[in-house]
Amino acid sequence: MKLLLATGNPGKLVEVREILGGAGLELVSLADLHLPSPDEPFSTFAENAAAKATACAVQSGLWALGDDSGLCVDALGGAPGVFSARYAPTEEGRRAKLLANLAEVRDRGAHFICALALSSPDGKRIFRAEGRVDGAIALAARGKNGFGYDPLFLPREAPGRTLAELESTEKNRLSHRGRALERLRPLILKLAKEGNLAEEC
Repeated sequence: MKLLLATGNPGKLVEVREILGGAGLELVSLADLHLPSPDEPFSTFAENAAAKATACAVQSGLWALGDDSGLCVDALGGAPGVFSARYAPTEEGRRAKLLANLAEVRDRGAHFICALALSSPDGKRIFRAEGRVDGAIALAARGKNGFGYDPLFLPREAPGRTLAELESTEKNRLSHRGRALERLRPLILKLAKEGNLAEEC
């Protein structure tokens, strides 16, 4: 049974494949199917995740998992939020811009949000889940096990370490994406076992 991961972000692909390893699914990417990255036209993570999932499901004829996630910083009014991936042209540039915007800020509280949507091949059924991890923004980037803003984010449950300083297993256990996927896991396992999802799920 194939499940399409509706993202062009290689870091997300690695994480989802690690977290769902052993689920009995063949996980394929947009690149595997030569499909373009879907648009993110909405103002909420949930709407963008659903749009990605349904568009890719209909195009591919497969069950598709859409992910929209981002970093929300308290002192910046929740920014960069849904624009996290578009905050600057490169990952390094996004981290530099965030640090510059927080240069004079003491309260560096922040959280990561991940919204997932699992769409049936016809796009008519969508199952949703969200995950969140709270923490703060470090004064400088640290660690190499991650991508995006991970080297700047200090999760509350791992004091003194950024997400990029955690081993993959620990990171996936407490991360926003890991928590969202854990909520969808029962449905995904059912999909893998039966090749279908009952209407009542």
